[in-house]
Amino acid sequence: MRNKAEKRTPEKTDLRLGFIPLTDCCTLVIAKEKGFFEKYGLNVALTKEVSWANIRDKVSVGALDGAHMLAGIPIATTLGLGFSKKPMVTAFSMDLNGNAITISNELYERMATLDEVAAKSPFYSAVVLKRVIEANRKNGKKPLTFAMVYPFSNHNYEIRYWMASAGIDPDHDVRLRVIPPQCMVENLRAGQIDGFCVGEPWNAYAVKEKVGIILITGYEIWNNSPEKVFGVTGEWADKYPYTHIALIKALLESARWIDKPENRPAVTEIISDSRYVNAPAEVIKMSMTGTFQYASDTAPVSLPDFNVFHRYLANFPWRSHAAWIITQMYRWGQLNEFINIREVAGKVYQPDIYREAAAQLSLPSPCNDYKTEGVHPGPWQLDENKFQFEMGSDRFFDGMNFNPDQLIDYITGFKIKHRDIDFKQLAKINKDQSTFNLKTG
Repeated sequence: MRNKAEKRTPEKTDLRLGFIPLTDCCTLVIAKEKGFFEKYGLNVALTKEVSWANIRDKVSVGALDGAHMLAGIPIATTLGLGFSKKPMVTAFSMDLNGNAITISNELYERMATLDEVAAKSPFYSAVVLKRVIEANRKNGKKPLTFAMVYPFSNHNYEIRYWMASAGIDPDHDVRLRVIPPQCMVENLRAGQIDGFCVGEPWNAYAVKEKVGIILITGYEIWNNSPEKVFGVTGEWADKYPYTHIALIKALLESARWIDKPENRPAVTEIISDSRYVNAPAEVIKMSMTGTFQYASDTAPVSLPDFNVFHRYLANFPWRSHAAWIITQMYRWGQLNEFINIREVAGKVYQPDIYREAAAQLSLPSPCNDYKTEGVHPGPWQLDENKFQFEMGSDRFFDGMNFNPDQLIDYITGFKIKHRDIDFKQLAKINKDQSTFNLKTG
């Protein structure tokens, strides 16, 4: 057992790390471009991948040492969902927020014809969408098609959450497809899809190209929700513990640098390069510099927390975030076996590795691994371990709260969900404090 904050030489120094061309790959890119990897004895080659499935597969088989990952990938792969089972871990959250839901101009016009004021409102647009869906059904038209980037992604859970809040069942009322992020805009332009949920800069690009309208951001669905993580296999983490610590330290320094407002323009220019995101800097800067434009004929508005890379303890791998993702897997029928949710969250999310890396940088860390969500409508302070951490709002747009001690209550509290599992048995296995009253029908 090594001592906390003990500094040791990385066991492996030549590394291949994967990423998808999205704004939030910047933590890896800046760590390389600004010499943070080199500072900790690491020679890193970054490789651009075409899809999240590629990221998952290459990390699983060792073709990549680690990667920029959707937060749900290490959990799903550890559980063997959609792929052969391979234990994965994360000790670093790369960012908060960063996604949005964009629809075609044609669909927006139909919604605006029904209720222009509600169609423009992030909080009521899904209600108008439901009216369009009902009209299509009445007139015998085919269901609308929406895209997200991966089944076990927050994009999938966000678009489902948003739709279901208005009474839309995403498994029966619309079609959902998987499309790589960088292909979303062209599919929307070609009429292959009616809308999508994706990370930046692809929503802003749809607006710039005048092929789409943004209805709501991920931040507005859930303020400061988890997004990407840095993931490795459990086997790799066990074999190269000091390399892992060095990586986390480099990423922490990178995230701190990125989150300084004066550095955001430079970040934008660097990641716009064809080696990385390969998108116009003017598009990337929209969200990166604290503003956001929902439509080409409207002025940008202030949205300073659209991309959060370090503040609000953004890099800490909260096990409560992992638990929330697992509740969504149950809610939408992706997970049917009985598991102890907190036990799985504890295996995949490794805050102690983060704490060790942070201690070597003299950064304080929270002592708890779980926190409630949805109870803070504005900035607040987390008082832990003799430190005060400045935190951002964690509000859900429908007013729901997430208590990690009452996981089954949370899942069963939604009107629209899959009911293919015995939640009483699940509650017994989890031994949480849920007091739900299940009803049939």
